[in-house]
Amino acid sequence: MYKLIIRPILFLFDPEKVHYFTFSLIRVLCKIPFVPDLFRSLYQVKDKKLERTLFGLTFKNPVGLAAGFDKNAVLYNELANFGFGFIEIGTVTPKGQIGNPKKRLFRLKDDQGIINRMGFNNDGLEVAIQQLKKNKGTVIIGGNIGKNTQTLPENYTTDYLECFKGLHPYVDYFVLNVSCPNVGSHAKLNDKAYLLELISACQKLNNQQEKQKPILLKIAPDLNNAQLDEIIELVAETKIDGVIASNTSTTRDNLKASKERLQEIGNGGVSGQPIKNQSTKVIQYLAKHSNKSFPIIGVGGIHSAEDALEKIKAGADLVQIYTGFIYEGPSLIKKINKAILSN
Repeated sequence: MYKLIIRPILFLFDPEKVHYFTFSLIRVLCKIPFVPDLFRSLYQVKDKKLERTLFGLTFKNPVGLAAGFDKNAVLYNELANFGFGFIEIGTVTPKGQIGNPKKRLFRLKDDQGIINRMGFNNDGLEVAIQQLKKNKGTVIIGGNIGKNTQTLPENYTTDYLECFKGLHPYVDYFVLNVSCPNVGSHAKLNDKAYLLELISACQKLNNQQEKQKPILLKIAPDLNNAQLDEIIELVAETKIDGVIASNTSTTRDNLKASKERLQEIGNGGVSGQPIKNQSTKVIQYLAKHSNKSFPIIGVGGIHSAEDALEKIKAGADLVQIYTGFIYEGPSLIKKINKAILSN
């Protein structure tokens, strides 16, 4: 029904407007007494065999929603009805910011992908905290954090620490987003020496809290083998809890979209099917060359149960969907969980 009727209608309209319309629709529907139960009966798969325990957390299933969908933590309670094992909110920055000028979100229908240059648009830390206070506790929540676009390089760490401290009581794990290509200058964020400084500062703050929360690093799919070796060294050195592989890609290789269309769209990160293989190769490399010494969350181009199983086979402990959720609909979560059970 979603792919035959709902998606063709939604895809007639501007992607960003559709995103907010869909949010409003899900919220309204979930206020109708029987609808959340209906969603749960349609999409949730409950089986102890799906449980995964990683970095001290027990996930009821390994399929999560990636950051960027529920930026301001306004819909995670409702989205939990669709059967996710965990939901990542954000990216949250200390101050609210409008992000890059519109239009900034584009569908690549023939490629089953998306290009975005949103630029960390979000309502800021305080709004996220207020929203997270409404948590019904039905799903694990990750907090994806970043820096404000206007923040000077010498203050990057301060931004991350402000978000870390503010969100600490309200999320189950943290993700340091250092790999988004849409936030102006981010070269420093990919420098190993700086990452060492950032992770160490967050870990120090974490250790001062009554209860420590896992910290993960989200990396780009465009890193070469030498850079991936640095990530492996970094994880070993800092003992960070895990890696999310991967963010959106800046490459435009092997796309069906015409050069004219891509020029018209301009800059932005590619997500969805076009980055599936890239992301899987990164997961495979990290798992193999680290002797699977740390947890990996696999994300990038998961549009089917087979895509998810491929990520898991490559070395991912958990998977996340985003673009696949938009193209395939909520039934994708159930399909992945059922495939995991039957493999």
